[in-house]
Amino acid sequence: MIIITAINPNFLTTNNLLNLLLQVTANGFIAFGMTFVILTSGIDLSVGAILALSSAISAGLIAQGMPLPLAVLIAILLGGFLGAINGLLVAYGKLAPFIVTLATQMVYRGATLVFTNGNPITKHMSGFFLAYIGQGYLFGIPFPVILMVIVFIILYILLHKTAFGKSVYALGGNEKAAYISGVKLNKVKVIIYTISGVMSALSGLIITSRLSSATPQAGTGYEMYAIAAVVLGGTSLMGGKGRMTGTIIGVLIIGVLNNGLNIIGVSAFWQQVIEGIVILIAVLVDVLRNKTSKS
Repeated sequence: MIIITAINPNFLTTNNLLNLLLQVTANGFIAFGMTFVILTSGIDLSVGAILALSSAISAGLIAQGMPLPLAVLIAILLGGFLGAINGLLVAYGKLAPFIVTLATQMVYRGATLVFTNGNPITKHMSGFFLAYIGQGYLFGIPFPVILMVIVFIILYILLHKTAFGKSVYALGGNEKAAYISGVKLNKVKVIIYTISGVMSALSGLIITSRLSSATPQAGTGYEMYAIAAVVLGGTSLMGGKGRMTGTIIGVLIIGVLNNGLNIIGVSAFWQQVIEGIVILIAVLVDVLRNKTSKS
């Protein structure tokens, strides 16, 4: 931030900082859900596809005349349902999370293309309620930012202040020990993937509102940004270690990189190179830290 501000002082203006926070909301919601998954040494590659399918179906319902609040509720419930399918396959099918979510990513993305016929849905997408979700302001602060803070507080309490949160850490730390301790492993797995699905649907609503349309390619590559944010925030890919506060820091780091590099005029191609290097450094630090703690 210091380097970027030295190059271009406009970075630290109020308008740009609010814009930066607005930009990170979509990735923030997904990263919050991904934190729960990675803490259990799992992975969810289907988040972008869930985002696209839930927003496309809700947009289709709106286009057919369904009231906006009801369509929004259905989108969130659908996201949770699609996430729960992942959880059921991982928990009761005893399948690897990587394989399950890679397969459902293809299924959900394909279903989105079938539903939309490959075309964006724009009909009746300009209502006040929907527009406010992604574009509204409350007390001078973008509503998506306020919503992200509220969701963060709820999930922080759930993860760090409840018995369920302790079960998540126990599952990620040592699954066999957690089972012996009486943790209902399958139930926990289904719930965390359901949370991930709900967060993806919320992100989809934000994007749909900002674009005033639901596109079949929405959310492409978002899983990588979410995983990167979680890892940058210090959550171990091996599971059992990490905090929600770290994830929000990781989200902001990626947001600062994207926003700052744009402001100083760095090519979008070079931005990907820089972001990749930052992620590699974060993973290396995580590995070294684990080795140090073990020794």
